[in-house]
Amino acid sequence: MVTPNILSSRGRDLDQCHIAIEGAIGVGKTTLTQKLADKLGSNTFFEQVDDNPFIELFYQDPSRHALSVQLSFLFSRLKHWQSLHQQELFTQGVVSDYMFAKDHIFATVTLSDEELALYEQVSRLIEVDLHRPDLVIYLQSKANVIMQRIRRRNRQMERGLKMDYLQQVITAYDQYFFHYQETPLLIVQTDCINFADNADAIDILIERIGNMTSQSEFWADYS
Repeated sequence: MVTPNILSSRGRDLDQCHIAIEGAIGVGKTTLTQKLADKLGSNTFFEQVDDNPFIELFYQDPSRHALSVQLSFLFSRLKHWQSLHQQELFTQGVVSDYMFAKDHIFATVTLSDEELALYEQVSRLIEVDLHRPDLVIYLQSKANVIMQRIRRRNRQMERGLKMDYLQQVITAYDQYFFHYQETPLLIVQTDCINFADNADAIDILIERIGNMTSQSEFWADYS
């Protein structure tokens, strides 16, 4: 007996799904989002990081600007997702380069206990029922590999980013997805695969998604 694919068993073709790409800063989410959407003929949904007026200040002085940057992201992401619900974008195929839960993941890293308690109070006050992806792809990579990619892309706002902060973010993501059960999840180890440069990588990824038979799977063998 052949075990059905985890997505097709739910009556959804891949090009009709909402696929969310997640992972730490610089791991390659936006590149994969665009390439996968192009291959599937899906819409794209990108995080508006450059619109946050506090992010560069945060990298320069995290303790001073952490709460400001987190609250700014919380409100902007909520507004962004609500606007897309109004457009009914999620009734079509869409690939996003983040999921709404990332805001809380970063808050656990950046905020003190007192600030986190305040952040969570605000978050509960504005909490709404948001759309869940049909599939989450979590991109994993070692901190030193990600830092090399960040240095190569040379964004001004990221020049103050420290290795210890990046490692904390990676650890927070690993912990979150270790317990994640809300949707099908494919964890992709990206140290040895480059979706930006490998023309065949997207086809291989789509094939791997098509072979998923369980709720959570790990992929590091690209042969």
